Amino acid sequence: MQWNWQHQNWPEFVYDSDKIETLETQFQKDSGVIIGVLKHIDSDAKNDLVIDLISTEAINTSRIEGEILNRDSVQSSIKRNFGLGSSTARITPAEQGIADMMTDLYQTWANPLTHSMLFQWHKMLTNGRTDLNDIGRYRTHEEPMQIISGADYAAKVHFEAPPSSTVKDQMDKYIEWYNASHDLPPLTRASIAHLYFESIHPFEDGNGRIGRALVEKALSQQLEQSAILALSHTIQENKKAYYSNLEVSNQDLEITKWLEYFSQVILDAQANALRLIEFLIAKTKHYDRYKDAMNERQAKAVERMFREGPNGFKGGLSAENYISITGAKRPTATRDLTDLVNKNILKKTGERRYTRYWLPMVEIEGAET
Repeated sequence: MQWNWQHQNWPEFVYDSDKIETLETQFQKDSGVIIGVLKHIDSDAKNDLVIDLISTEAINTSRIEGEILNRDSVQSSIKRNFGLGSSTARITPAEQGIADMMTDLYQTWANPLTHSMLFQWHKMLTNGRTDLNDIGRYRTHEEPMQIISGADYAAKVHFEAPPSSTVKDQMDKYIEWYNASHDLPPLTRASIAHLYFESIHPFEDGNGRIGRALVEKALSQQLEQSAILALSHTIQENKKAYYSNLEVSNQDLEITKWLEYFSQVILDAQANALRLIEFLIAKTKHYDRYKDAMNERQAKAVERMFREGPNGFKGGLSAENYISITGAKRPTATRDLTDLVNKNILKKTGERRYTRYWLPMVEIEGAET
């Protein structure tokens, strides 16, 4: 099998720009909507929004690679990076590392891409790792860099990257292209930036997380302000399609199908980000209105529900959930929940053992209120 980087004209990608013209227009329109919404938020609320969004991306870009991190720890680290608080909680090197990289991405989006920037991101991502030979530099191992699945006796090679000996030259060309490609439409540039980087696969580990960061950096540069979108959250929702499209696209230089797929992913990520922004705004208003109407137990439970995001507490909050979160006795939990419903802080569906409680702004599919 021949890989894209083995073609004579590599890395001259070929595509039909007309196929994604409508998507490019939609991206600009949706970007304007998000920018407009953010203009109506005060600085404190915007800081909270940004930290929430960055934390969500940090958690999900790691989850795509099978790494499960503690959201509270990552968010605490990001807050500290922004100078918005400190924490004595124990934060693992991996949680600190992804928090540092995402903070740097947000703060330096306008800077040109450099080898040293990529090396720094890699050091952050691999914070605490002892199993890698090459940290903060491109891979040097002689064996092929392959993406493989299946048992050893029946392994399937999904992709093989260029030899390590060629990576520096490949990345010289990549960085030159990245910094000179601002005239391309946003979705086109970001989609090529991701596929091109993943095709080189320059690091021993961490390529997926850095590659997705490069998408957000590219979009930020095109918008001339930090792009707020839920890219990794959107990819995580259908990770199989993401890897499938990468695999299909790494064998040829004709990439129209990839541009169509990944451009739609970015648009979906924008929609998810706007939904999250609107949810977080509603959260702030909800707290401002009801913070003095809840006791300590009720406030703790409601905060826990808000942490689940726009999709809400999966299946709704049950009395058992409330007892588990607050430590309340059952009669107390019943009184607390009834009080929250009477005050319109929560809404109720179902009866008896099917009773569930929901935040007012969460859509309940198939439920009768």
